[in-house]
Amino acid sequence: MNAPDNFLSRRKLLQAGAAALVVGFSADATLAKTAAPLLSPAKSVAKDVVDSFLVMHADGKVTVYVGKVDLGTGTKTALAQIAAEELDVPFNSITMVMGDTATTPDQWLTGANITIAQGGGELRRACATARAALVARAAQRLGVPAADLAVSGGVVRVKADPSKSVSYSQLMQGGAFDLKVDPKAALKPAAEYKVVGTSVPRVDIPEKVSGEFIYAHDFRMPGMLHARVVRSDDLGATIVSVDDSAARKVSGFVRTVRKDNFLAVVSRTEWGAVKAARALKVQWSKGTGLPDQASVFDYWRKQPIAKEESTQKVGDAPAAIAAAPRKIKASYEFAVQTHASLGPSCSVADYQGGKLVVWSASQATHSMQTELAGVTGVKAEDIRVVYLDGSGCYGRNGHEDASADAALISVMIGKPVRVQWMRADETARAPKSPPRAIDMEAGFDANGKLVAWSADFHIALNHIAAFKPLDFPLLAATDIGQPKPGNWVGFLFQNSAAPYQLPNIRVNTRHVAQAFFRSAHLRSPGRIENSFANESFMDELAAEAKVDPAEFRLQHMSDPRAVAVMRGAMKLANWQSRAGLSPDAGKGTVSKGRGISYVRYNNATTYVAAIAEVEVNRQTGKVLVTRVCVSHDCGQIVNPDGLANQIEGGVIQTVSRTLMEEVNWDRNKVTSVDWVSYPILRFPDAPKVEVDMINRPGEVAWGAGEPTPTAIPAAIANAIYDATGARLRSIPITPEKVKAAIATVRTA
Repeated sequence: MNAPDNFLSRRKLLQAGAAALVVGFSADATLAKTAAPLLSPAKSVAKDVVDSFLVMHADGKVTVYVGKVDLGTGTKTALAQIAAEELDVPFNSITMVMGDTATTPDQWLTGANITIAQGGGELRRACATARAALVARAAQRLGVPAADLAVSGGVVRVKADPSKSVSYSQLMQGGAFDLKVDPKAALKPAAEYKVVGTSVPRVDIPEKVSGEFIYAHDFRMPGMLHARVVRSDDLGATIVSVDDSAARKVSGFVRTVRKDNFLAVVSRTEWGAVKAARALKVQWSKGTGLPDQASVFDYWRKQPIAKEESTQKVGDAPAAIAAAPRKIKASYEFAVQTHASLGPSCSVADYQGGKLVVWSASQATHSMQTELAGVTGVKAEDIRVVYLDGSGCYGRNGHEDASADAALISVMIGKPVRVQWMRADETARAPKSPPRAIDMEAGFDANGKLVAWSADFHIALNHIAAFKPLDFPLLAATDIGQPKPGNWVGFLFQNSAAPYQLPNIRVNTRHVAQAFFRSAHLRSPGRIENSFANESFMDELAAEAKVDPAEFRLQHMSDPRAVAVMRGAMKLANWQSRAGLSPDAGKGTVSKGRGISYVRYNNATTYVAAIAEVEVNRQTGKVLVTRVCVSHDCGQIVNPDGLANQIEGGVIQTVSRTLMEEVNWDRNKVTSVDWVSYPILRFPDAPKVEVDMINRPGEVAWGAGEPTPTAIPAAIANAIYDATGARLRSIPITPEKVKAAIATVRTA
């Protein structure tokens, strides 16, 4: 429950107890920062222009502008490292501006695991172009060929006589580059790197530790009002009538706002908005209903198919399986899950003089301009979206919805408005990952050789050709009569292809026409579900072949980088090769086991191998993941410490998703509304994570946020099999499922 605005803030509470604290800070200064919505003047944002990415100041400082944002993953630091390296300036001279549509280029959304590879690559080329131009200017100023010059710390020196030099700031004199980005600009060789490849401390951590960091939830501005949007719990219900007489009596009440089925209350205080929203008497129509959760995967398999396509075809798998003397079948399921961000989404919007400014934690601020235009009627070019950190977002959660809510209300009343969702809003109403059902079959020849692999993936259709932003299904858009498709999920077929070398492979994707929940990307979308099936099935095939599961995988690999991560994980975990179950299986109440999984993200970029060690209580069904070892190859490592953080965080989050996270619902509404009904992993159950990071200087720097999670569910499921002999083919792996699977083994 939210407290009144005049309730003792966490900062003032900490300040009051400063005598007992090691770290202190000025609450007044921090609150002043939140109340200063100063906006930088608009500047060039064309993606092919150097000045869109860089501004060099007279004092030698450099402001770097990128369209990507830092979702707590450390990319602000990593991108600053890339810029400092390619420009040859001190790291501490860099100031980053991210995700402000008026000052940063549109580099597409922050997602798809491409911030460093794509966003960093574009920044690097802009910096390389700038550096080349500065060296050329220095050559003219110093009267020597450019080849005779060296750059260090933002100063260009003559190699033969370092006393002859000129600084970048002297060359720029506060001016602009007036250059197009050269896509063929010479990039600094990896052998000369001084900043990239080092563990530079994250620039955002100090203020987060001191409590001075400004999250979207902290932001305030003069004259700001507070609002709460009221929506039905029942899916698809519409407003029949509204009685706000009781809400009008709440202290601080300003007005009720309604447009079609969009309904909100506005108050001078946040607590007043909460109380007024609860006081509204709304009659709702009957909703559209939901399928029976108990049989949802059967339901999913029977849904109308929008299209069916072959994801992978090698040889003739159906014929090879038909002829195979030994055939193996298995089906896998992955439940509906939600982001469950620790802090509910929040946004502030200000509509004045025909211009709309929205402070948002959206990971797609540039797309939001178009999306908000569709909701508010304000032209996209008159909308500015400014990124502020939220509290967790791996995919599109409720941040966009809260932003649209605030924007629409502000446009309707002409005043700045802050909207913060409640816990139930975030957990129940934010977009979900769609369910996943996968059916697998394979065949062995008479000699025990794996000769064929076949798979059918039932996935949600990508309704957003080329990711057109207007197709994101914002709640506010639907509320005001602009129906949107229920899915904003693309490329869910990725990692459905078999990651091994086999003579016959058939992979088929059936695109379900419509998901029953509003869907959007959740971390490692598609890849995590598909890899769970592939790597669980590969383990089953290894058991059928009576071969050690790690060695079985290696037998079907030819890529040396794939082999390297496999060997790296095995070495880290002290993997002892053996066929069959753990010697510990079936002994005592708690059995221990280990499981391995391999993924190459999108079958095209980052390589990951993971080994999970588990303890399974066969009486209660509780699974404890005690240790996870990950070998990781994402090419050039920009920040080793940051990379390790990403891998470790990805493991812990995915252990939670694997063991307990599942959206529950009845026939009308989502019933997962809080941390009791949607539990997540707690600190005592977090595993020890060990990481082997393979650095490949000079190679492309691929992403690191999404690959590791794709390997974790299968590694855990395979470890449970090793410990108990029970196959767990459905995520989440709950104690009830574990006990049922073990009982099946006992009676087999």
